[in-house]
Amino acid sequence: MTDWPNHSAAWREWRQALSGARMHHGWILAGKSGLGKMDFALAAARELVAESGIPQPVGDHPDIVVLTYGAKNDKEARAQADGKPFERARSIRVDQVRQMQRRLTTRPTLGTRRAIIINPADDMERNASNALLKSLEEPPQGTFFLLVTHRPSRLLPTIRSRCRIVRFPIISESNLRGMLEESGAGDTGSIDAAIAAAEGSYGAALRFVEQDLGKLAMLIDGLITKGDPMLTVRADLSRAICPRADRDRISATLELAQAITAHKARSTQSASHRAKLIETHTALVKLAAEAPSYNYDTGLLTMEIGTLLSAAAPASEHAHG
Repeated sequence: MTDWPNHSAAWREWRQALSGARMHHGWILAGKSGLGKMDFALAAARELVAESGIPQPVGDHPDIVVLTYGAKNDKEARAQADGKPFERARSIRVDQVRQMQRRLTTRPTLGTRRAIIINPADDMERNASNALLKSLEEPPQGTFFLLVTHRPSRLLPTIRSRCRIVRFPIISESNLRGMLEESGAGDTGSIDAAIAAAEGSYGAALRFVEQDLGKLAMLIDGLITKGDPMLTVRADLSRAICPRADRDRISATLELAQAITAHKARSTQSASHRAKLIETHTALVKLAAEAPSYNYDTGLLTMEIGTLLSAAAPASEHAHG
């Protein structure tokens, strides 16, 4: 996906700076996940390093360095080196930043400029952030940093102060629908559910469609709206998630539940119901953070999701009275 309808302002800002006398050396590309920030970073980096008269490669560019999640451990690193599937770490580590910095002691390969892309920069370890800060304070000539971030507040204030921020807006529902239909993913029901839950993120909407979460969205909405005094909807939800669901489907379900709960909280006119929805959303966020760390029972986890959602229903306020 290269034609992102929410990138127009970002391109104007980038190209205006690129054509100016002095290009800022540090850029933060900020916005929620799924807005195409990495696509922008790669395309912008290519414009940056391209110089008149110098042929540019079609594939990987020697003067564009990308830092992202590496292998989880030595065993996974060996699998990666052998071209096999491997498990990634959950953060960008200091040794990755230091390896990149050693590369900066040499000249760019093709021209006079080099681009360093870090994605997502908000998942750098503290030591990695501190190491990067040194390069931002004294950037080598011709080196430019593009930090892709979903949560810029997690970056060190000293990093934010040394970078120019470009913000990426969410995608309108009409544009989101067009992008999903163009991708050929899912039927109308799945697309409708994805758009309602994705909150303007194409990446999130695509994940929801690929997981076929249309039925799940209806069950989640029903739990939040009407509750589940007879436990039947929770059982339906558990079956819809599937008893042997993998982590990706569980993660997508939790993300969908959070999105629908947040949407309900913003739209309700009842202060007491809003408070219950916010409490449920907080509990879902905590559960989503804990779930990957535990050897959980899928059935119990899906029932816990259903219980949290049904507790947010207005009817539950009167359950004991």
